[in-house]
Amino acid sequence: MVIALIGKSGTGKSYKALMIAALNNAEIIIDDGLVIYNNSVVAGTSAKKEKTRIAAIKRALFKDPAHAKEAREKLREISPGKNILVIGTSENMVKEICRTLSLDFPDKTLYIEEISSDKEIETARFLRSKEGKHAIPAPTLEVKKYFSGYLLDPMKIFFRRGKVEFEKESTVVRPTYSYLGKYTISNVAVEQLALFTANSISGVAKGGRAILENYESGIVINLELNLEYGYKIDELLSKVQEEVKKIVEYCTALNVLKVNVTAKKLII
Repeated sequence: MVIALIGKSGTGKSYKALMIAALNNAEIIIDDGLVIYNNSVVAGTSAKKEKTRIAAIKRALFKDPAHAKEAREKLREISPGKNILVIGTSENMVKEICRTLSLDFPDKTLYIEEISSDKEIETARFLRSKEGKHAIPAPTLEVKKYFSGYLLDPMKIFFRRGKVEFEKESTVVRPTYSYLGKYTISNVAVEQLALFTANSISGVAKGGRAILENYESGIVINLELNLEYGYKIDELLSKVQEEVKKIVEYCTALNVLKVNVTAKKLII
């Protein structure tokens, strides 16, 4: 069964998506160019990564043939017998998405005004227009690998079905076209931050160097360090990996894919 959730831009559709999906036993959500299955992004590219609103609309409608093909193939693989929630700004938009992705037209249509109060919709519009905030119905740990370098905030959502309470995590992102989203930071700054963090750990001697590798989904940090004699090397290097990843992600909003650490010298 296909369920449609319809509402004008900025009225809180994506915020309510996880609740509506749970209440309608929909394991798959199609929202803003993404196919989300069991809280994981399994196909597509988010419209929120586009640089202009026009490009974002085209992405949400799966106008790019390669984008649409990827989504169709994944849906054929995972969707048999499963309910699908399709989110759009109008009935025509939802039908266009269904047509492009070879889905049946919605069996059930919900409107944001039916499930959100006037105050909730007003708040959603304020957050969109004044703060540039957009919601993605997936956990932050899942989303950040697709939005490395964007400002992300986790958002807990609570609701009840009968006597059972549910807790879901969504993610707030500030897209590029909101002019509050992605920022730039030089490789040198990140390398210096990673090296400073490593050198601050007991057992790591001063000096060494850091080399950064950039990828679309995040960064890889390569560290060459001098170690002090008297520490267990494997434990020390593991601690360096954990601390550098934590501090760099916290300070830069970049997704750290991996921290490679090499012990170049042992200082006695």
